[in-house]
Amino acid sequence: MENITISIKIVKKLDSELTAEEALLVNSAKEATYKSYAPYSHFSVGASLLFDDGTMMQGSNQENSSYPCGICAERSALFAAGAQCPEKKVVAICIAARDTSGEFTSRPVAPCGACRQVMSETEDRQKSPMKVYLYGKEGTYIVRNVKDLLPVSFDASFL
Repeated sequence: MENITISIKIVKKLDSELTAEEALLVNSAKEATYKSYAPYSHFSVGASLLFDDGTMMQGSNQENSSYPCGICAERSALFAAGAQCPEKKVVAICIAARDTSGEFTSRPVAPCGACRQVMSETEDRQKSPMKVYLYGKEGTYIVRNVKDLLPVSFDASFL
């Protein structure tokens, strides 16, 4: 038997420690939460992508009374980017959420498994990593790439 240990490094920054570009990305994700359609969960999530040319694109969760028909903020942003500007590389994604009281969450909210898989495929497709920013009022977690969030992932090499 062999024990395998997988560890990741997460940097936590307070708002005052973010660079100007990081603050813009975080604020864009926070703004995107107000574009959420979450009449069932009342949990509004926003995502913002930073492209290699410095532009950004937002996504937000969109719920549906037939729950499986909804989509998370991360996937709405990444799928829109793939459809509208596939030539651009995503260098960073930021995720922010507001809870059922409408307040931003104290702790950062991590992407679900399906979103992590799509984020991982995005890294594979563009052949470059993207940083992951997870916003919470207590601080923003920064992960150097998606593979750190999904270290044992399924990819095209299994097909």
